[in-house]
Amino acid sequence: MTEDRTLLSVRGIEVSFAGVKAADNVTLSINRGDFTAIIGANGSGKTTFLNICTGYVKPQAGAVYLEGRDITALPPRDIAQQGIARSFQIPQLFTDQTVRENLMLSIAAREGIFQGFTPLDRREYREEADVFLALVGLESVADSLAGTLPEGKRKLADVTLALALKPRLLLLDEPTSGVSALERFDIMETLMAALRERQTSALFVEHDMEVVRSYADRVLVWDAGRVISDGQPGPVFSDERVIKSVLGAM
Repeated sequence: MTEDRTLLSVRGIEVSFAGVKAADNVTLSINRGDFTAIIGANGSGKTTFLNICTGYVKPQAGAVYLEGRDITALPPRDIAQQGIARSFQIPQLFTDQTVRENLMLSIAAREGIFQGFTPLDRREYREEADVFLALVGLESVADSLAGTLPEGKRKLADVTLALALKPRLLLLDEPTSGVSALERFDIMETLMAALRERQTSALFVEHDMEVVRSYADRVLVWDAGRVISDGQPGPVFSDERVIKSVLGAM
């Protein structure tokens, strides 16, 4: 019997904004252990799909399942508790707190005890935060204010906050945006190594096709709210529909 590797699945998802379809009867599955890229022109529905999977946008039709459990109606916090974490195109850090303090806040939130009168600077939180910082090579900036970090390290710190939630699936919105061409591959190497170490699957939106070719096991191509091509990078990038509708528009 073949093992069912399905981690996330969506069935018949539909979302429209002012009559424009951002998700048009989308049905697909994401497997455990895969690094899946989403590409497409601006406005094609890529980020909307991430928002649907994490509860920030509720579909007008269809459903989202995490390992068979319907999570469609859950709020973002509960979906994160179930095992899907998210990092955004613009890092969501507390800029006036240190990098380690940001990690401790994420760990406390994961434990469900993020309350105003609960001390967050606990030894166990500090020790776990340092493990995550070492995982992505940020030990040297542990005591730096997050707002003082250069863009590359800020991106890594933001993704590390999501990893600290111990997700089974991590959603990344343009992990190399705003990062210099010299840094982008170093950042992706670090992120991919961390994901493998934590046995975390990933779904990432990306505009840099070289990054997609180098790091994606699978590519989903979005166009007008639909997936028009799905497969390994080589065949997808040779698909005439992708060349005409997507790559030529990027």
